[in-house]
Amino acid sequence: MIRRLKAEWRTRRAVAEIEARDLSPRPHGLDVPLVVSLTSYPARFGTLARTLKGLTRQTVSADRTILWLAHGDAALLPAEVRALDVEVRETANLRSYTKIIPSLAAFPEAAIITVDDDVYYPADWLERLLAGDAPVRALRAHRVVLKDGVPAPYEEWERGLSRADRSPLIFPTGVLGVLYMPDVFHPDVLREDLFRQLAPSADDVWLYWMHRMAGQKAQKLEGKLRVLEWPGSQTISLRSANLVSGNDQAIAAMVARYGFPSSEE
Repeated sequence: MIRRLKAEWRTRRAVAEIEARDLSPRPHGLDVPLVVSLTSYPARFGTLARTLKGLTRQTVSADRTILWLAHGDAALLPAEVRALDVEVRETANLRSYTKIIPSLAAFPEAAIITVDDDVYYPADWLERLLAGDAPVRALRAHRVVLKDGVPAPYEEWERGLSRADRSPLIFPTGVLGVLYMPDVFHPDVLREDLFRQLAPSADDVWLYWMHRMAGQKAQKLEGKLRVLEWPGSQTISLRSANLVSGNDQAIAAMVARYGFPSSEE
């Protein structure tokens, strides 16, 4: 009961904070276009406006925010979502990959920030994400732990790092956004046949391998943001399943296909 009441209080406070924002956002300052990219589905449409308002009411502005939906789902969007300054596009249903693969294909020259559709983003979220200098950077990340040169089981990794770091072993997690500059991925990144086969519900694993195989190291930015998920948005979620079996299966499949990219600094 106490936990539920605290969650309700945090949610009310977050929603009120978003609604009260009256900002004059600054340009992002990158020398390439900046795209914030996400996906959603009808079961989460009830809380989607909260997320989109949080993403678009920032101290720094992106060039465009794109909501990718499976074919036919746009017609089901609530009026509150349609009224927002968000570009809605329909595409093939790639599950969690829908938030990045279509944007990579459509905007190869852009910096792309992938975000989740079910969490609260504070007003300085984008500003904090842009504060780094690596071509791959995240506000939330784990550190891969190796055993005999390959990743140990996912549960044994250093989880939820708070300190800033940049290393081949930094593993960005997408829940609070990951920024990818242009040309940071191996050419296989867009191969639907491979990511559906090797990591069907573990896009973080696929994207880690793809940027590592291109020689990139990710940067975990300073600080640790608390993840506030909107109540009711987790009725259908891949996150809990991924933490153990889904991620470990995907990691094993990626090692079998590609090996493990060198972890040397």
